[in-house]
Amino acid sequence: MSRTWFAGDLETVATFWRILRRDGAALGFTTHDRDLWFDGVLHRAAPGMVPSSIRKSADFEPDSAEVRGAITHDAITGEDLAAGRFDRAQVRIGLVDWESGEREVLYAGTIGTVSEEDGRFSADLVSRKAELLRDPVPRTSPACRAAFCGPGCNLNPLPFTREVRLAALDALANSAAFEEAPDPAIHAGGILRWLDGPQAGTSMGIMGDDGAGGLVLDVPLDQDIAAGTRALLREGCDHTLGTCASRFGNAVNFRGEPFLPGNDLLTRYPGPGQ
Repeated sequence: MSRTWFAGDLETVATFWRILRRDGAALGFTTHDRDLWFDGVLHRAAPGMVPSSIRKSADFEPDSAEVRGAITHDAITGEDLAAGRFDRAQVRIGLVDWESGEREVLYAGTIGTVSEEDGRFSADLVSRKAELLRDPVPRTSPACRAAFCGPGCNLNPLPFTREVRLAALDALANSAAFEEAPDPAIHAGGILRWLDGPQAGTSMGIMGDDGAGGLVLDVPLDQDIAAGTRALLREGCDHTLGTCASRFGNAVNFRGEPFLPGNDLLTRYPGPGQ
């Protein structure tokens, strides 16, 4: 954009920030005194939320930024923050001219650490340049490093995904039982994604069996989820070569080295007959 911001004594400029959550929800906010609609998103007036200074550099160090605000808007609640709905959400911060609609994104990143204190929240933002610090070279491991049905695994997720309906919740075990009674043995390590109810769009990892036919989940369940609520259930994988070959017939795409000696090779003691 060719515009030079704040070049005059009086500017019709406001700050905006947009949050794209992993469950598909898009939230927009602005420091203007009224709501603004642009880029297909309604940016609600939230003067209590202000971004700190944004540091941008030409080197490879991640740019830093932070957002602070009061938990007063219906779109941001302490329950959602505690449930992790804003974890790793994408963030765009920029400037918008509320008269002409001109806008420019100054910062792009994701939400890192979120903290709450006395009705206010603070969110550390991680810039996209942090991806440059990721080591792209894979390390050896006896287990498969690829995500099940993800890149490298290359399996089609549709045969291993089905729609189910909630039968009952166990608050103490944080588990859910479904009408179709899925086999917990093949769903451990899988993913559950709610299609309806108060946690619609939220994905949860399946940790295992609760001993009563239910699936223990790694994200706190909303106890208001009613029986009959729909969800998508995907099977899991233990990332071993045996499971990959016998259960999925996908050993050709196994991303691991199960027969490579490990770091404990020098500490092993020979047994009788060795």
